[in-house]
Amino acid sequence: MSFARTALKTTAAVTALGAACVAYAAGIEVRWYTLRRFTVPVLPEGTAPLKVLHLSDLHLMPTQERKIRWVNDLAALEPDLVVNTGDNISNEESVRPLLRAYGDLLDLPGVFVFGSNDYWKPHFKNPGKYLLPANKQRHKPHGPDLPFEEMRRAFTGAGWTDLNNAKATLKVNGLRLDFAGTDDPHIRRDRYDEVAGEVDPAADLSIGVTHAPYQRVLNGFVGDGYPLVLAGHTHGGQLAVPVYGALVTNCDLDTSRVKGLSTWGYNGRQADLHVSAGLGTSPYAPVRFACRPEATLLTLVPRTNPISSGR
Repeated sequence: MSFARTALKTTAAVTALGAACVAYAAGIEVRWYTLRRFTVPVLPEGTAPLKVLHLSDLHLMPTQERKIRWVNDLAALEPDLVVNTGDNISNEESVRPLLRAYGDLLDLPGVFVFGSNDYWKPHFKNPGKYLLPANKQRHKPHGPDLPFEEMRRAFTGAGWTDLNNAKATLKVNGLRLDFAGTDDPHIRRDRYDEVAGEVDPAADLSIGVTHAPYQRVLNGFVGDGYPLVLAGHTHGGQLAVPVYGALVTNCDLDTSRVKGLSTWGYNGRQADLHVSAGLGTSPYAPVRFACRPEATLLTLVPRTNPISSGR
């Protein structure tokens, strides 16, 4: 009887703890937005710092006013450049709320690529599928059902540059910045061959941009000499184990690089890789645990400065 009572108490305690974790993940952390800051030494000697705001994975629903206000307030950081790595919306009515969220950021130099949830609305799926290797996951083919062309026109009309399987050059604060980007590798819309080629040494900095940090794309950028690569998609694992970290990345990137600043090496070259944990979730899995939703301010400085990070 004593053993049975102990077992019942243990089961009740575990159940209560699990319920508390779910309540926290769904009711608090998923809306507990934070700004990450990193300093990245990638600029030529003698140049002034450049502030880059990296936004990703808003998965915006029209009713998410708190998220809209929080993103809108990021303009007060006065970044020099905005990089948007996709998965902006989760609903066909989200484009106008999204433009309200970006607000004055649209007046700044910016570049963007799309993710799957710029083309297709999320649908309910078995959460266990996320534990499968990326190459075992299945994506049903169907036509896009989100207004991605309307969003593209709004972005380019405001002056942001479309990097979906494209290259571009921007002049920002007197610096020549060369970019190459791909469409979403997670749904195999990436066409790296269309942007492949060695970086131009005349550029002050060359940046690779993609939604999902699949190794084939990272290897392409790094092999061609890009010293900085920005991506999103992973949600930082979304549900992490305290101390241990993320269980999955939802791509073939290892979990040690699931979010934040790291390095990626290929063919004798290395690049700084920043993966944003993003600001949203699927509306069918509106939870985060030990992985707060985030935007990142990257301060680019001359290469002689050491890398540092802040929380």
